[in-house]
Amino acid sequence: MRSLSFQPSMWQNRNYVRLLSAQIISLIGTGVSSVCLALLAYDLAGEEASMVLSIAFALKMIAYIGLAPILGAFAHRLPKRQTLAALDWMRALMFLCLPFVDQVWEVYVLMFMINACSAGFTPLYQSTLPQVLSNKEHYTKALSLSRLAYDLELILSPIIAAILLSMLGFRELFMIDSATFVLSGILIIFCSLPHKAARHDDNNRRGIATLSQGITQYLQKTKLRALWFAYLGAACASAMVLVNTVVYVHDVLAGNETETILAMLLVGMGSIFVAICLPRWLQRHTPERYHVRGLGIICLSLFAGYFTPGWVGFALMCIAMGIGISCIQTSAGIIINAESEGEDSSPYFAAHFSLTHFWWLITYLTAGFSANFAGLANAYLVMLGLACMSVLLYVLNDKG
Repeated sequence: MRSLSFQPSMWQNRNYVRLLSAQIISLIGTGVSSVCLALLAYDLAGEEASMVLSIAFALKMIAYIGLAPILGAFAHRLPKRQTLAALDWMRALMFLCLPFVDQVWEVYVLMFMINACSAGFTPLYQSTLPQVLSNKEHYTKALSLSRLAYDLELILSPIIAAILLSMLGFRELFMIDSATFVLSGILIIFCSLPHKAARHDDNNRRGIATLSQGITQYLQKTKLRALWFAYLGAACASAMVLVNTVVYVHDVLAGNETETILAMLLVGMGSIFVAICLPRWLQRHTPERYHVRGLGIICLSLFAGYFTPGWVGFALMCIAMGIGISCIQTSAGIIINAESEGEDSSPYFAAHFSLTHFWWLITYLTAGFSANFAGLANAYLVMLGLACMSVLLYVLNDKG
C-alpha cells in the first residue's frame, strides 16, 4: 500500500477531495445500475437479454462518440462547477424513470439519454483534475486513484447490489442510483473550480478548440495514436466481461446471480492490483511497457476462453482480464496531459473519450452478436482476433 501514501497537501485540497468523493458516489450508483440493467433486460427479454444488453451498451457508445467531442470542444467556455452538477442531476432524473419501464425500446431511449449526459460529464471532469492538482506527482497519483475508484466500483457495486437485492426489488434500486447522482451533484456544487481562460489566438480558434481538428490533433501524435490502438484490446476484454459474463456463468458453469457477481468481482480485483502498483512502476518504466504487457495478457485470456474452462480457469481469466485492462487504461491521463503541451487539455480528453469509445461500440456489438449466432466459445475467438489486431496496430505505429 506504499503507492497510496500521498503527501498531506493533496488531501488538504478540499476541491479535489469533494471531486473524488463525488466520483466515487456516482460510480457506485453506475455500478449498481449495471447489475440492475442486466436483471431488467432479462425480465423484459428473457433468453435474449444478452442481445438487449449489447444494443443498450452500443447506444451508450453512440452517445459518447457523437456528443463527447462536441461538448469537449466547448468545455473551456463552460462554468465547470455548474455544468458538472447539472449533468449529474439530469442523470438522476432519468434514473428515476427506469423503475417504470416495461418495454425494451424504453430501455434504449433512457440509456441513450443518461449516457449523453455522461458524454458531457466525463471529459469535463478529466480536464478539471490537472487544474485542481497542479503538482505533477499529485496529479499522477490522482489519476491512479481515479482508476482505483473505477475498480472499487467493480468490486463494491456487485456486493452492494447483492445486499440491497435481498431487501428490495431491482427496479427500486434504480431510485438509489438516482440518489447517488443527486449527492454527487451537491458535492460538486460546493467545489471552487478554476475556470481556465481560453486562449484567443488564431491558432487556438482554428485548431484544437474545434471538433474535427481536435480529433485530428490527437491522432497526429504518435503516443496518443498508440494509446488509441491499445484501447481496442482493452475494449475487447471489457466487452466480453460486461456482455457475456452472465451467459458464461449460467450456461457454461450452471451458476446463478451470486456467482455472476463473484466473477465481476474477480475482474475488479485484477484491475485494482494494477491501479495500486502502477504509480511506483511508472517511476522506473514508461507507460508503453505496460500497454504491451496488458495487450499480451488480454490476448492470452481470450484464447483461454475459447476452451470454456471450469470455475478455476474462468476465475483466472477474470483476474487476468482486469489486469490487462488496467495496464492500458490507468496511465491514459498522464499521456494525454503530457501530449497537450501546455494547451487546454479538454479537447484532447474529449477526442480520446470519443475515439476510444468507438472501439467499445464495435466490441459490444461483436461480443453480443457473435455469442448469440456463433456460440460463446467462438465469440472468444472473434474477440481474440480483434485483440490481435490491436497488438498489430500498436506495434506498427511504434515502428512508424
